[in-house]
Amino acid sequence: MATPTHWQHRGAIALLLLPLAAVYAAVVALRRAAWRNGLLTARHPGVPVIVVGNITAGGTGKTPLTLWLAQFLRRQGRHPGILSRGYGASDTHARAVPPDGSTGDYGDEPCLLAQRAGCPVWVGTDRVAVARALLAAHPQTDVLISDDGLQHYRLARDFEIAVIDGARGLGNGWPLPAGPLREPASRLAEVDAVVINGNDAAHAWPQALVMELNGAEFRNLLQPQRIVEAAYFKGRRVHAIAGIGNPQRFFSQLGRLGVSCMPRAFADHHAYTAEDLAFAGGDDIVMTEKDAVKCTGFANARHWALVIDAEPDPRLGDIILARLAENSHG
Repeated sequence: MATPTHWQHRGAIALLLLPLAAVYAAVVALRRAAWRNGLLTARHPGVPVIVVGNITAGGTGKTPLTLWLAQFLRRQGRHPGILSRGYGASDTHARAVPPDGSTGDYGDEPCLLAQRAGCPVWVGTDRVAVARALLAAHPQTDVLISDDGLQHYRLARDFEIAVIDGARGLGNGWPLPAGPLREPASRLAEVDAVVINGNDAAHAWPQALVMELNGAEFRNLLQPQRIVEAAYFKGRRVHAIAGIGNPQRFFSQLGRLGVSCMPRAFADHHAYTAEDLAFAGGDDIVMTEKDAVKCTGFANARHWALVIDAEPDPRLGDIILARLAENSHG
């Protein structure tokens, strides 16, 4: 339910959509040419900008990597700020995301980042305006991280990271809507780092850096201070839900932790209601943190979120610090 199945294969449905895909690809190419030739002008906010994005539609693990990057930079003594579009948010203007913000107001990923990143998180459709507003409110900010902003060329950037889901790769390699590509595969040669979520397809991009998403603890949604390990669920009836780009990755992770569950996938960015979770009755329900921020308002003691942390190749941090040092001396 997360992404169309025809994106992974060059079958009949994908073939039927190829004419539309050709139009989409042409528009993307014209837009890129306009930025490259100066017909459209990018704006730089005055502090280094790191963009974390992808060239495919659907989740790839950008948000966990953005969270890791913010925490990594804080450990280095930097003062990062995070920019996001706020997918599904009711307002489009630049505004701060409070740690207890509603996903309906700010979007699910920004709310998760605001809870865990320990730095300012701002959202809005115009990332240049968002960057200016964040810097005005937090003048100590010395580096900006744009979550899912690879195609938002109006915001000039100093470092680009493209994240690829190792399980799905680039799908059938065709543009939207026949395939998952937002931009051609050649775009990967232009970014500063390619990060693969999982080592499933690391051989396809030998220069890429591998990232693992790891977690072994579950946080209770009703009592966040209550943390359990996977062994808690042994012998219990467990349902697992996931409204992310690749739900199977979450279900497989639960299996590796030894949590036997009945999986149920929802669409990416699904707006949960209490009725969505009523199917489980009195059983335990485990979910991703991205799902959890949308379920806290009606959670009960049997709702749990698997706490996930990204662990990228250590070389990524070294590369980013070197680039920031170049900028500071440039």
